[in-house]
Amino acid sequence: MTPTAPDGLLFGIYPGGVAGDDTGGLAGGLPDEPALVSSALDRLQGRPGRPFLVRAYIGFDDATRLGEPHATASPADAAQYAVRGRRLDLVAQYQSAAGDVDGYCDFLRELVEQYGAVTGTLQVTEEPNVTSNPTLDGYYPAVREAIVRGVSAVKAAARELGYTGLRVGFNTTPLFGPATSFVTDLTNLGGGGFIADLDYAGLDFFPDVFRPVDASDLPQAVEGLLRHHREAVLAPAGLGHLPLHITEHGWPTGPERPPRRQADVVETVVNVVAAQSKQLRLSGYTHFALRDADSAKRGLFHQFGLTTDDYAPKPAFETMKMLVERFSV
Repeated sequence: MTPTAPDGLLFGIYPGGVAGDDTGGLAGGLPDEPALVSSALDRLQGRPGRPFLVRAYIGFDDATRLGEPHATASPADAAQYAVRGRRLDLVAQYQSAAGDVDGYCDFLRELVEQYGAVTGTLQVTEEPNVTSNPTLDGYYPAVREAIVRGVSAVKAAARELGYTGLRVGFNTTPLFGPATSFVTDLTNLGGGGFIADLDYAGLDFFPDVFRPVDASDLPQAVEGLLRHHREAVLAPAGLGHLPLHITEHGWPTGPERPPRRQADVVETVVNVVAAQSKQLRLSGYTHFALRDADSAKRGLFHQFGLTTDDYAPKPAFETMKMLVERFSV
C-alpha cells in the first residue's frame, strides 16, 4: 500500500531541554520538569485524543548493552508523555565508531519491543548526511547501511509484534548540488525492499537561523526549499510517493532575535507547510523545541524553546497552540 498524507498536519514537539550545537557538543541547563512538560504538552495538543507526537532521542554506540531496557536520552523517560492520544516520535541515533550495523539493528528491534506500544513514528538515524559533527549520525562509518538495514529491521519487528500503526522513516537536512544524491544512494543500496518498508521521509530545516532570510522573502524561501526537496531529492530516488514530515524546525531567541520574531517565523513556516501540504505531500510538522536549554546564555543553541527554561511561555507558544488548533488532523 502506498502511504498517503492525511487531511491536516500531524503536529509534534521535542519537549526536552538539551540541544546539540555545531561543534559536536550539547547545550544544556536546568533539568526537565515532567509535570510542567506534561502541562505544556496538554495545552499545545488542545484536546485529549488529538494526534500529537512527542519527539525523543535515544542512541546506540559501541558501549550500548543489548538485551536490557534502553532509556531515552532526551527527554528522560519519554514514554511518560505518550498519553491522552500523544505518541512518541522516537529518534534512534546510530553512533558506532566501529560501524556495528548488526548491533544497531538488534538495538532497533529491542526498541520496537520496548516502545512499540506508545510509538507513532520511529526515525532511523538523525541527520545522517551531516558528516562533520559527532553529535550527528553521518559522522560515523557505514551510516547508509545502518539506515537501509535498520528501516527493514524496524518494519519486520513491528509486523511481528503487531504494531501495524508504527511508521518508520529517516531524515536529512536540506540537500543541494552533489549532496542531493544522498537519498538516491540509499535507494540504490536498499532497492525495492527498502523503498517498500519506508512510511515517510523527514526533513530538519531551520530557515533564517544559520543563514539570514528577510521576513518578506521567508514564505517563498520555505516553499522553494520544500518543493526542491520533493522534486530534486525524493523523486529522483524513487521516493516521490512518500509523505514528507518536517521532523525539526525552530527559531531561537536571543541577542537581536526578539521573541516576537520567533512567533512570526513559526507562523509563517507552518502556514506555508499547511498551504502546500496536499501538493507537496507534507504530512506533519514537529517543532524544536518546547523549552530553552538555558535562557541565561546568549548562544544560538540555548534559546530554541517556545518557553524559557522555567517554562514561561514566549509569544510563539500561543502561536503554536493556535496553529495546532487550525491545521491539525
